[in-house]
Amino acid sequence: MPATLLQTHRVEKPWGRHDLFPGFENPRPDDAPIGEVWFQEPGDTKPDLLIKYLFPGEKLSVQVHPDDDQAHERGLPRGKDECWTILQADPDAVIAVGTKVSMSRDTLRADALDGSIEDDLDWKPVKAGDFMYCASGTIHAIGGGLTCIEVQQNSETTYRLYDYGSDRELHLKDGIAVANPVPYAPIVSPGQVAPDRTILVEGPKFVLERWSGGDHQVSLPEGTTAWIVPIKGEGSVADVTVKAGECATMTGSETVRTSEDADVLVAYPGTTRL
Repeated sequence: MPATLLQTHRVEKPWGRHDLFPGFENPRPDDAPIGEVWFQEPGDTKPDLLIKYLFPGEKLSVQVHPDDDQAHERGLPRGKDECWTILQADPDAVIAVGTKVSMSRDTLRADALDGSIEDDLDWKPVKAGDFMYCASGTIHAIGGGLTCIEVQQNSETTYRLYDYGSDRELHLKDGIAVANPVPYAPIVSPGQVAPDRTILVEGPKFVLERWSGGDHQVSLPEGTTAWIVPIKGEGSVADVTVKAGECATMTGSETVRTSEDADVLVAYPGTTRL
């Protein structure tokens, strides 16, 4: 099919929230908080990318992901580069990416065990409109009080290095082996390439664009899928409608029509923009 509206999967998390983003129904006060919303294809499919909304009410664990080669060594299909588009943020919202200074793996392990790893991390303030690319191997932790859309390689391989004294399992051996404990080097986004089109990241694992409203002509190479995620407004592609709080995929050559007020993310695997 040239376009498919993906299924919406709400994920309860103890660190989640009851106040979600416009386009999502809030859980009732006595229901478990929602931490993530995933968009998934019907059936047992394993696409290249996975799109999520994140609603952290408190800090997530300190973690790291393997790259493709490290994942393959462990019999896994792929590593995990990811990025975050910040939609809402409290005044004190932060995300930790990288360490303040380069560290040895022995020091990293010792600090993960005694909790001082929190102080090793570079906690960066974030606000609505910010964008951050987190390459595999980057030690990171998402803080509470923000809402973001996460675009990632489709892998849930996460190695926890520290979890603030909880009883959840840590993965120090694997995590330290794949970690790159150095200061974060932000990517340079290509930026605005047309009045209605901004390139947030262009490879190495995927391209992420942000569009404003109007009609957009898209021609994808054979075998390539694009994910269309309206942050605001609505749109349609190949007779499939999609609105804020939803996600659709498309293949082939189509016109993506979006409302005048639309604000849309579009992701597809590859190293260069279409």
